[in-house]
Amino acid sequence: MLIRTTLLVVLAVFALVFIVQWWRSARALAAGPTGQGRGGPSWIQLAIGFVTNFFDTLGIGSFATTTAIYKLLRVVPDERLVGTLLVGHSLPVVAQAFIFLTVVDVDPVVLASLIVVSVLGSFLGGGVASRLPRRPIQIGMGIGLVAAAFFMLMSQLGLLPGGGTALTLTPVKLLLALVVNFILGALLTLGIGNYAPTLVFFSVLGMDPRAAFPIMMSSGAMMAMVGGLPFMKAGRFDTKAALGLALGGIPGVLIAGLLVRSLPLDTLRWLVVVVVLYAAVTMLRSAFARPGVGAPEEPVLQPDPATR
Repeated sequence: MLIRTTLLVVLAVFALVFIVQWWRSARALAAGPTGQGRGGPSWIQLAIGFVTNFFDTLGIGSFATTTAIYKLLRVVPDERLVGTLLVGHSLPVVAQAFIFLTVVDVDPVVLASLIVVSVLGSFLGGGVASRLPRRPIQIGMGIGLVAAAFFMLMSQLGLLPGGGTALTLTPVKLLLALVVNFILGALLTLGIGNYAPTLVFFSVLGMDPRAAFPIMMSSGAMMAMVGGLPFMKAGRFDTKAALGLALGGIPGVLIAGLLVRSLPLDTLRWLVVVVVLYAAVTMLRSAFARPGVGAPEEPVLQPDPATR
């Protein structure tokens, strides 16, 4: 109980620090030569935040779906996609973590250990990813989208393991889980969501799939906040779109987590598979387009002194 309470307090403190840093970064960008971020998010940006986080809370995932929608509607440039996802989805996932930490039982020692290594992975990965040019980001996100579509397809076909009933892990399994969670933390900073691989992995280890939710949401919230900070400092995110994800996403999480217990999601998941595959193809085509085709490469921005 003490560890769970401590985690909730740490999440709240991190969220407060994150909000302050976001405000400072957005203010610096708005005062810059491009004036990025002046004004609020559009209704479509708010709607994207609501829909993606609503279904994320019910188990569909948000990174792949948000990326697919952004690509279809051309909302955010590719080089700002990862930063926008990390920054914008952080606070809604914090809300998810609070909900699942209070309603789902899981070994608190296992939970805390996995969160620590995932944060370390996102911290190291975020420092690298925030300085990458457009093409590596496109390739990484394209591969991540293909992987997400694969996991969704396997789930729809009933080919994924159903999981067990365990709420904890043996020492050997915990060690393996720590390694995997570290890797997932690093991959998150390339826009590769952790929901599907986490759920599959813990099911293979024999855990109750419900126990994966507090692990997934808590580590996801911490990873996104820590991984998003370098993108803020480098100005590699779309402030309006990210704010739309947060402001639209938190109500979506609360409605899904507290009011909606279940929905007939099978048909929607098939649609998501198709849309995510489309986004993967367009992302990879953009990455491997001939020189001179498509939008020009955006230079890597250096951290603004005002955001330090």
